[in-house]
Amino acid sequence: MLTKPQTTAPGTQRAGTGGVTLWLTGLPSAGKSTVARAAAKVLAERGHRVEVLDGDEIRAVLGTSGFDRAARDANVRRIGWLAELLARNGVTVLVASIAPYRETREQVRGSHEHAGIPFVEVHVAASVECCVARDVKGLYARQARGEISGVTGIDDPYEPPLAPELRLLTDREHVSRSVETVIRYLTARELV
Repeated sequence: MLTKPQTTAPGTQRAGTGGVTLWLTGLPSAGKSTVARAAAKVLAERGHRVEVLDGDEIRAVLGTSGFDRAARDANVRRIGWLAELLARNGVTVLVASIAPYRETREQVRGSHEHAGIPFVEVHVAASVECCVARDVKGLYARQARGEISGVTGIDDPYEPPLAPELRLLTDREHVSRSVETVIRYLTARELV
């Protein structure tokens, strides 16, 4: 006699067996992508299914345009949907996206919670001064020269999380310490 494989009820996951979304939010050049990629490498080496969703890469691939509030919110919701889809299928997803508005991040969290998928908000906290000094993509320099506007944290708002699960002080600690904090958090809560 054939038996059906055991499945988990919709909206629930056993600890450590399902996926999870870690949403790394912060200013441009705060270190979101750096931490996400380094943590993903550690997790992959430990045998976990892992994916990094970089906000800039997603925007380029999907061809989303515009940096007004509506366009930014739409992009965050798209990334959130994709992260939820991957996590629902057992992938640990590390999202590196500015996601400047609390309300939109909370919508993504709510969607995950409704689906029974763990959502971990990680504030990659670096001062504006530090981010300007790093200026990985040259955004701050271009804004200072008047070539562009709407740079998050300078002439466009960034609403930092009020109560993130993790806050990484990337302007004061080495990336390895930030990664260690992420891995320790996931392990302690049996999310990986």
